[in-house]
Order: sequence, then C-alpha cells, then structure tokens
Amino acid sequence: MHTPIPRTNSSRPSPTNLTRLGNPLCTQAYQRLVTKRYFSFEMRAYWFDNLPGDQRMPHDSGRAIDTKRLEQLGVIYYNIPDTTRVDQLASERGYKNRDEIVISPESMAEKYEEKIKMFFREHLHEDEEIRYIRDGRGYFDVRSRDDEWVRIQVDKNDLLILPAGIYHRFTTDNSNYIKAMRLFKDEPKWTPLNRSAALDINSYRQLYIQQYLSDKAAKVSSNI
Repeated sequence: MHTPIPRTNSSRPSPTNLTRLGNPLCTQAYQRLVTKRYFSFEMRAYWFDNLPGDQRMPHDSGRAIDTKRLEQLGVIYYNIPDTTRVDQLASERGYKNRDEIVISPESMAEKYEEKIKMFFREHLHEDEEIRYIRDGRGYFDVRSRDDEWVRIQVDKNDLLILPAGIYHRFTTDNSNYIKAMRLFKDEPKWTPLNRSAALDINSYRQLYIQQYLSDKAAKVSSNI
C-alpha cells in the first residue's frame, strides 16, 4: 500500500495527454511521476485467491500488486477527493458525457442479484472505461499478462481507468452498495462483450495485446 503523497497547488503537466504520443508503454514512467507528484492516493490491489465463495468477499491472496504492475496492464489509478480534478481529467481525455449509477438492492430491487452476476461475467469493452467512486466499495478484477486475476479494491474518491480491450469483471463488496460516476467520450453507453474464443480476434483486443501483453510490450515495461 502506498503512503499518501501531499498534494500541491503548483501548475502541473497533463498526465493523460501522454497517450496521444503513441504507445502508452513509452510514457508509463512519466505517468507515474505525474501521478505521484500531483495526486494523493492509497491503493489496494492483489492477486485474486481463486478460492470458492461469494464473489463479493475480498478473496485476498495476501500477495499485493502495486500501481507499476497495474500500469503495465494499461490500468491507471487515482484517488481524487476534488471533483474539479475529475473534470480536468475528463477534459484532457476527451470525455464529454457522464452519468451516475447506484448499485444496490434498494436501487435495483429484484434485479440486483441478476445485475451483479452480469457485471461479474468476464468481458471487455471497445471503449476506455472510467469509473469515479462517489461512495461505497467494490472490486474490479483484471487479467494479468499470464491470464490470472488481479483484484483492485475501489473506495470513495478512487478513480480507475481501464483500457479498451482488457478482460475484466466487477462486483460490489459484501455491503452490497456502491455509487459511481461513469464517464463517456460520446453518448453514455455500456456495452460488455463477454469473453469467447471468437472475441480474441476482436480488433480492440488485438490492439490491447500488442500494446500491453506482447513480448515486445513486456520488454519495454521491464526497462521502465
């Protein structure tokens, strides 16, 4: 777990314009520098234990994962207590629209359990996925380079960015409540493509593999 870094009011470079320069792997070191300097955060991520039991339990194997390992998968994490910084990040990444969703038995009634099961099916999106947690707690699981699950705990003020093409899933924790802001580049949408052999040749999946999972990508990451 990281020690929180004091925030500063000095002008700061954009951590997100970097992706416009080409392969995001080439800018990960600078991305980490900007993140550590301008955003305070604590992050909890670890290898999923793969033991039987309710998906909403922590399933903590005791083997932690740091932000560098997440960035090598294209996953970007911030803790942002001020929504004006979320607005800035949205502007820099070209996100024009947003909505908020509450996932709980109270908000979804009898559909809650069905929705949670749907969110937990392994899938990808053809768009980058940004979620800013306003309240509650949940877990995003993402596939590692070796196709193992990494679990990322998200709490209030956490902002998580998942790249297009990454296999992942989501669940609430055992409190059964989370409120999140969803950001979109165009019209709000949420289109999951469930994992299958046919989906492995999806162009967005292939681009993700090239940028983050290929032998070339791994070599670049090891030099950062």
